[in-house]
Amino acid sequence: MIYTLTLNPSIDYVIHVNHLNLGGLNRMDNEMKFPGGKGINVSRILHELEYENTALGFLGGYTGDYVAKQLQNDGINTDFIPIQGETRTNIKLKSDKETEINGHGPDISPAETDKLMRQLGKITRQDTVVLSGSKPASLPGNYYQKLVEQIVTANATFIIDTTGNALRSALAYKPLLVKPNVEELAEMFGVVLNNREDIIYYGEKLLDLGAKHAIVSMAGDGALLFTANGIYYGWSPKGEVKNSVGSGDSMIAGFTGKYMKTNDASEAFRMSLATGSATAFSDDLAKRMDILPLLEKVEISRIDR
Repeated sequence: MIYTLTLNPSIDYVIHVNHLNLGGLNRMDNEMKFPGGKGINVSRILHELEYENTALGFLGGYTGDYVAKQLQNDGINTDFIPIQGETRTNIKLKSDKETEINGHGPDISPAETDKLMRQLGKITRQDTVVLSGSKPASLPGNYYQKLVEQIVTANATFIIDTTGNALRSALAYKPLLVKPNVEELAEMFGVVLNNREDIIYYGEKLLDLGAKHAIVSMAGDGALLFTANGIYYGWSPKGEVKNSVGSGDSMIAGFTGKYMKTNDASEAFRMSLATGSATAFSDDLAKRMDILPLLEKVEISRIDR
């Protein structure tokens, strides 16, 4: 079973305003609400690609009930820990420029955090856990590390998509995949990445530190896949970019589902690029019918070192 874990879910409230008048009255041209949070996005794409999965994490209050109901209506398996606090709302304002306003997230009690830890104690070596996104400030600073330790103790596989110290500390536990973008990679190592050779150098360091695979996304310049057997460059098909939210999560979902089925990193990379691009070209996360036609248009080449 593939499990996704979202510590800080949300309702993503997407507002379209053709021309934003700062300081004045604005009227919406369109509005949409979606279950949000990086792990939840991964679950939605996995479900769209018909890979069975279960979404885990914390949900509370009216907003939490809304998220759970929407996921269940879409046929996605869920097993969230109920909390007393209120799940956050994130605002995605789409106008001449795209602006995001994200909530902090709820306070989560020690008893609630312990319930999630015990829940992960039931996973097995046949399971894969995708840990995605930030954590609420109320959780201990080392909470991600404790979760990873629990997963490794169960001999399960894990993928982690986060930043900073949480990502760095997870590398020693040999994640199946990490996926920083160029800015996150530079921040992690405290460097400036001036060209593709710099990106390759520090991408290889992710493997040296323990990751089994790493994808470094480079926005419009494609992405690099680092494996023990070589480095691959992937170029996504061109299209009208409508949405920057969830593209990276879609890449994680595409890789995870395909790799779990085939154990082929290059084919999983191809699916990753197709799903990421399809979401970028959509108003919401991509649909299966948007993803599959892009597979044959993705170009992948091996980089000689």
